[in-house]
Amino acid sequence: MALQWLILSYVVAAEVVIAVILTLPYPMILKKRIVSLVSLILNPAASIVAFAGFQLLDIYWKNEHRLMCSSEVCTATERDRYEKSIYKAQRNVVLCAAGILLYWCIFRICKYNKDLERLEELEKKYKED
Repeated sequence: MALQWLILSYVVAAEVVIAVILTLPYPMILKKRIVSLVSLILNPAASIVAFAGFQLLDIYWKNEHRLMCSSEVCTATERDRYEKSIYKAQRNVVLCAAGILLYWCIFRICKYNKDLERLEELEKKYKED
C-alpha cells in the first residue's frame, strides 16, 4: 500500500528538480538542449497524471466508505486511528495534486520555451529579408 505513495513522492520530487532546472537562467544553447531533453521525457511521464488521478479516486472512495468514529462509543485508540487516517488521506491528496500541477507547469514551461525559440527564428528570418 505504501509503495504507491513512495513512488508518487519520488516522482513529485523529480518534477520539482526538473522545474527548478528549467527555470534557472542558462545560456540559450544549453537552455534549448535542456528543454528538448525534458520535452522528450514529458510524453512517457504523462502517465503520472493518470496515476495521480486514480489515486485521488481511490482516496475519495475510501473517504466515502470509511467508518466514522464520532460518537462516545469509540475508544481513544480508535479515535486516534481515525484521525491519523484522515491526516494521511489529506497528505496524499496534496501529493497527488502537486504531482499533477507540477507536470502541467513543466509542460507549460517547455511549451513556452519552444514558442519563444520559434519566434526568435521567425524574427531572424524577417530581419534577413
